[in-house]
Amino acid sequence: MNSWRRQNYRRDEAVLTWRAGVGTARTYEGAANCEAKEQGITARITREAAAAWAACGAFEWVALGYLASSSALIAVFAENLAHPVRMFAIQTMAAAVILILCRVEARVAERRGGTLSVKFWRFWRHWYPHLFFLLCFEELGKLVHLVTPGWQDAKLIAADYWLTGVHPAIWLEQFATPPRNDFMQFAYLTYFAYLLVLGGVLYYRRDWRGYWSVMTYSAAGYAIGYCIAIFFPIESPWFSMAGAWHGSLQGGPFTAVINFIEHFGRVRGAAFPSEHVAGSVAALWGAWRHRRWLFWVMVPIVTCMCISTVWGRYHYVTDVLAGMVTGTLGYMIGSRLMNTRGAVAAEGQ
Repeated sequence: MNSWRRQNYRRDEAVLTWRAGVGTARTYEGAANCEAKEQGITARITREAAAAWAACGAFEWVALGYLASSSALIAVFAENLAHPVRMFAIQTMAAAVILILCRVEARVAERRGGTLSVKFWRFWRHWYPHLFFLLCFEELGKLVHLVTPGWQDAKLIAADYWLTGVHPAIWLEQFATPPRNDFMQFAYLTYFAYLLVLGGVLYYRRDWRGYWSVMTYSAAGYAIGYCIAIFFPIESPWFSMAGAWHGSLQGGPFTAVINFIEHFGRVRGAAFPSEHVAGSVAALWGAWRHRRWLFWVMVPIVTCMCISTVWGRYHYVTDVLAGMVTGTLGYMIGSRLMNTRGAVAAEGQ
């Protein structure tokens, strides 16, 4: 009887030992599978990120560089923002959207042909820069006091007076009439057409290098201006000199359109340098380089637009001069970048 019990005990002990061994082996196997799966996901994410970066061109280098720089400033000076986490999240989301868009368009473009999907993603890949510029400009309204708490307009008012001997926006009031005001507001509105028209011509002609060159010139000019505006906040004469003139500028339909836009979309600050002038000058250089006939069409219109920024009390003369310099620097930097390998990721499309 005791011998029988001992045999059963040994048999049960052997079964338990075998089951424990099987369980341990399964545990090790499951852990190995999970680890392999995690490594596979990490490797895939790494590959996709590398492919997205490879699909970027010179424009994206500037855009992502600006987002990285402004995000770093947000992290350093977070106490000066009401919602730093929200701002950082917007920056991160914008960067992610750019990378995803570039990656998706590059993948779809590999199919070649003229399918609707290829045309759809090509369109958004080429035209999203306009939305990016708008996002960054509107965002400056929140970042304008990120580094410097007070307005610096007094310095530019003094600089204008030193340069001209008058306060230009006030001095120009003597020439104001409703027709002149409306013409100047029309000239101011033409700013929104420069990059669209020039880019549209280059896009229609499938001149991808010319198209991305123009976008990169503008991106570099804007990025420089955005960074200056963060460190040197300027309100503009519209705010700082309010009450110095005899009344508002009366005009016609173009004045009404401008008043509507300014009422709902005005950004307080970010006046120095003038992004209107910087973007216009960068586009003007782009027309000179890639479509010379359009340059000669744009010159008188851009000149009137520059004057309108002071006439309409949106900028100081120094804003305009700084915008010219910034736009020219954007052209010079953009030209250098466009000579770099991989500056036009979609060149072969």
